[in-house]
Amino acid sequence: MKLQNEYISIEINPKGAELKSIKDAKQNEFMWSADPAFWGKSSPILFPIVGSLKENTYLFNDNKYHLSRHGFARDYEFTETIVSDSKVVYELSWSPETLAVFPFKFSLQVMYEIEENTLNCTYVVTNPAEKTLYFSLGAHPAFQFTNVGLNDYTLTFNHDIRLDRILLDNGLLSETSEIMVLKNQVLALSYDLFSKDALVFRNLKSNQITLSNSKNNQRLKFKFDGFTHFGIWSAPNADFVCLEPWCGVADAVNHNQDFTSKEGIVALEAKKTIQKNWSIAVDSIF
Repeated sequence: MKLQNEYISIEINPKGAELKSIKDAKQNEFMWSADPAFWGKSSPILFPIVGSLKENTYLFNDNKYHLSRHGFARDYEFTETIVSDSKVVYELSWSPETLAVFPFKFSLQVMYEIEENTLNCTYVVTNPAEKTLYFSLGAHPAFQFTNVGLNDYTLTFNHDIRLDRILLDNGLLSETSEIMVLKNQVLALSYDLFSKDALVFRNLKSNQITLSNSKNNQRLKFKFDGFTHFGIWSAPNADFVCLEPWCGVADAVNHNQDFTSKEGIVALEAKKTIQKNWSIAVDSIF
């Protein structure tokens, strides 16, 4: 599926409802190419978990279930439900197959809408059942600028002057953190920055991060609202960076694997709906 106006064009793959391309009017590509030599995704949707479970296992109502990292939504074909010149909506709903690994009924809708030079993405999760739906939800878009490397990137946070990073231990949250002091609210990216895996934060003050580079003046503004955690990640020696707003996070190393007490878990009551939004504005000049 492709949406286009005079400012930007986007492409989405129905598998995983995954955003595959954002181009500006000059045909500059901002999304990672999903080169499998580094990382074969461009913007997977993380549902019904974010990150890794301890031993890939969780407990619910005295039963044991298994889910791989980031859950299953990215592996399923979504149904296209609404299409217009500027908007497309995809939906994934529960099935006997999902119930085998995730014992909850759900509907996950993903809406992409373009307006001038901005892409707005909205997630809507609905609980159709009579019991509480427990889940996590997150975005994982990967951005790459034209003809620059990761060391040319900077991230500018609109409200943070320092970041409290949770260190990971084999993909799980450790009990150790470290303070990252920003210079003028700017974080310069480098390959060394990700030598200990992703940067993971709780409760950022910022709700906007501007990704810029020092060589060709391309940049994008990434806005997000209502997310409890945030991740920043790049693969070794790859020229992309992922900006990841999350409702939820990986298990802690000492977690008891009870799904209902997992950090950041969303508890959505029967017949209720929750909505989360993020957006990307792209251009050389804003």
